[in-house]
Amino acid sequence: MALNSSGFDGKGVWLKGDWHLHSCHSADSTNNPVGKIIGFAERLGFDYLTITDHDVHVEGDVAGHTWSDPAYRSDRLLLLYGAELTAPRGHVNLYGSEPYDHQRFFDHRNARDWDLTALKRASDVHWSANHPVTSNHYGFSFDLADSIEVWNGPMWPKNAANVRVWDNMLLSGRMIGARGGSDAHHGVADRPERATRWTPEATMNYVGTPTTWVFVRERSGDALLEALAAGRTCVCANPFNPRVELVADTGGGDEMMMGDNARAEGRTVSFEVRLSEGGPEEAEYSVRIIKNRETFATLPIDPATRTARFTDTPAAGERSYYRAEVDGPQAAYADVPGSMALSADKVALSNPLYFNYDPGF
Repeated sequence: MALNSSGFDGKGVWLKGDWHLHSCHSADSTNNPVGKIIGFAERLGFDYLTITDHDVHVEGDVAGHTWSDPAYRSDRLLLLYGAELTAPRGHVNLYGSEPYDHQRFFDHRNARDWDLTALKRASDVHWSANHPVTSNHYGFSFDLADSIEVWNGPMWPKNAANVRVWDNMLLSGRMIGARGGSDAHHGVADRPERATRWTPEATMNYVGTPTTWVFVRERSGDALLEALAAGRTCVCANPFNPRVELVADTGGGDEMMMGDNARAEGRTVSFEVRLSEGGPEEAEYSVRIIKNRETFATLPIDPATRTARFTDTPAAGERSYYRAEVDGPQAAYADVPGSMALSADKVALSNPLYFNYDPGF
């Protein structure tokens, strides 16, 4: 029987968006005003968005810059409030469904982790570890993290190291939900004279490279953050790739979905990988199943049912987790055409299913 401390009943809707973007309010961004980002996302059919400008460029005053920008509004997108906490020992995205006091986090960015934990609890924000393995790595405790950015930008090969860090945390008993984020800084120049040496990057990395799909109980900012923390998400290289879901039947009548935690009692469990519509016609996909950081199986996706099935017996009294990575051809992303080659053959990845994890860890 699935153990779900949140009381989530499995009913909801999938929403797609991007958790990591920079606008003109970041000093290292070019040709990327807030209105351009939001207009692009609306035109492409995204559901939610968070612009996370560098707080260090405005001395922590994101409320007086990004959040107060007249263009930071949408009748079609769920817009959350966020910023990239840019500190000497790492980068963190903070999210809120409503404005929060980001200045306090900026002013205490070099504090001890236990002091930051107290501040986080008092502020009721979501703390997301950014790109753990880069020059601007994540150097805070993962016990602060509600989620982790395992796929930063379209370039899959460089993100394999981020996924390894996530696997290490999962294996240690931490249930940390994974997300993606384009970390896009640059837009296409509106006029030739405005082009910079960074302008070509806009054709390789922009909104939705990668795309994070979130399964929410309702269409609200609070529900998005709840689901992100619970691991009810998957990440796709771009918004036109198929979405992946990993589910399991433990024999108790309830279907486990990503992020769920069940008690293993030595019985066989039936797992299923499901791909949504999307991707090139007649594309052939395979899925690699990871169990406890190691490859458990590599399976073909049935093109007729867009599923793959396997069974295993999670050990009673021991922690186990399973997740899925889908490989195959990339769907065309006409508005960001250079992204597909950078993502190589990595189409999507799931969040884990957990067995015998301690939800209070």
